[in-house]
Amino acid sequence: MEQILISACLLGQPVRYDGMSCPIECTRIDQWQARGLLVPVCPEMAGGLPVPRPPAEITPGGGPGVWAGTARVMTRQADVTQFFIKGAQAALEKAVACGIKTALLKQKSPSCGSCRIYDGSFSGSLVDGMGVTTALLRQNGIMVLGEDQIDQLLFKQI
Repeated sequence: MEQILISACLLGQPVRYDGMSCPIECTRIDQWQARGLLVPVCPEMAGGLPVPRPPAEITPGGGPGVWAGTARVMTRQADVTQFFIKGAQAALEKAVACGIKTALLKQKSPSCGSCRIYDGSFSGSLVDGMGVTTALLRQNGIMVLGEDQIDQLLFKQI
């Protein structure tokens, strides 16, 4: 069975911007974790950001919700794009080193979102799009699913 890259917050690690986690309650995930098949990653921490940290969102550059070289990742006070790019690269390096072909990442995150992310206005509005890490992983042939797509992972042949 192949290893799976997984957002550390989904495994209960308090690494989110607010110092919290978002653990998945799933027997299969628990079994995979016990067997050492899950490789946790927090791209934002790997990129050098602390916990807690100000919330960040992708601001339009290539269009709403599109991560492109012209888009930026911003807090209300600062451009933190470089940390998100560095963290995405670290996540990709970890995935490649482990031969990982599938990732289960936290939806809505400017790093890990795979279908929906916040729109950059800090209003709580969502748009179709993906985070920096998801974009880089997908560009390198790694399938990325959000925690709301876990059924696809459970039925995927791994």
